[in-house]
This record gives sequence, C-alpha cells and structure tokens, in this order.
Amino acid sequence: MTVHIGAKPGDIAETVLMPGDPYRAKWAAETFLENAVCVNEVRGMLGFTGSWKGNRVTIHGSGMGMPSLSIYTNELIRDYGAQTLIRIGSAGGMQDDVKVRDIVLAMTASTLSTPSSGIFRELNYAPCANYELLSAAAKAAATRDVDTHVGGIYSSDVFYDERPDLVEQLARHGTLAVEMEAAELYTVAARFGRRALAILTISDHLKTGEALPSDQREKSFGDMVEIALEAAFA
Repeated sequence: MTVHIGAKPGDIAETVLMPGDPYRAKWAAETFLENAVCVNEVRGMLGFTGSWKGNRVTIHGSGMGMPSLSIYTNELIRDYGAQTLIRIGSAGGMQDDVKVRDIVLAMTASTLSTPSSGIFRELNYAPCANYELLSAAAKAAATRDVDTHVGGIYSSDVFYDERPDLVEQLARHGTLAVEMEAAELYTVAARFGRRALAILTISDHLKTGEALPSDQREKSFGDMVEIALEAAFA
C-alpha cells in the first residue's frame, strides 16, 4: 500500500491504462477485461486489475491535471513496478482537420509547466512518447474505422484557460489538441525508464465549439481503449 493506492503487492499489473475519470476506469475494466477486480478505491480513485487476451492489465484512474497524475504515476512505477503506462482520455481539438470523435496519438506534449519542472530549472525539457508504443498504436488504429492523427499536443495546467493568444500560437505551430496530463506522464516515465503513451479521443473542438454528446462517448472511447490494449501487447 501507498498513501494514495490501497492495492496489495502483486495487485497491480505491469501494464496500466490510465483514464482521468475513475468511473471511466470502472467502465473500461468491466467492458474490456475478464475477471476484473477492484484493487483500489482510496479517495474514490478506482483501480481494477483483470486480463485481456491472457495478459494482465490494470486500469487505474489518474484524476484531473498533472499534479494528480504525477502522484499516481510515481506510485504505480516506484511501488508497484508498472512498466507500461498508457493514458486514455479526452482532448479538445485545435486543428481544422482534427474532428470530434477522431483519435490523437500524442508524439510530444508541450506545456507551460509540470510538477517536474523544478528538476530541470532553466532547461525546457521535451516530453515525448515511447516510440515502440506509438508505432504499435498507429498500426492498431489503422485497422479501425476511425480517423487518427499523430503529432504534438498541449498539456495545459488549467481547465478554464484565459490565454487565447497561447492557443492561437499553439494551433499555428501544428498542435493537434489540448488535454491536461500527458506531459507529466511522459516525464515521469522517462525518469524511471518506463514506456508511456497518451491516446486521446477528441470530445470537443476549440475552434468550432462542437462537443461529443454524452450518450455517444462510450463507443468513441471504446475504440481508444482497444487501440491502447493492442499497442501494449503488440
């Protein structure tokens, strides 16, 4: 057990999928895993371990934002031996060709700051995905009827952003989407020599204002979970 995770030794698999919402972790575990068992519910942050095609998998919530994700990522790696960590979450589209329901594979994640920024001091560290996972996810996505984009994203440290000038410049420089966790996930994974990737479903669009209705999210998010599982065990 750790301060934030009540799982016993051996309860957490080496492969961990991390949605922000703990109830999405519950849905994904019940939908895609066999014999899923709840292994954590400390502070309401649910985690489940089961199997997918004979491979042990944990699906564990990360909470919203980089500080929350940093806590769970550090403990999952340091105390439970997680080797592969894949964020499965929603994002806001920033390019005209990135549509609602599309999937984004985050090759890099730009950010103003992360909980790890103090380590680097004046250095602008460039968080990036594990290439092996990224390549496997791209191949898995290519077999599905879903438009997929690979490139850079922006990990914001605020939800209600009041920097339209920054969004404009990010979009101008080809940033595909905005979310709130991937940059810290990539940084922590690199620190410990682990594999990490963020697979994101576009749930809304910053330019058009379009948003995915709640009753249509489940199927779109399902594609993302299956791509993550296939990439993890490719």
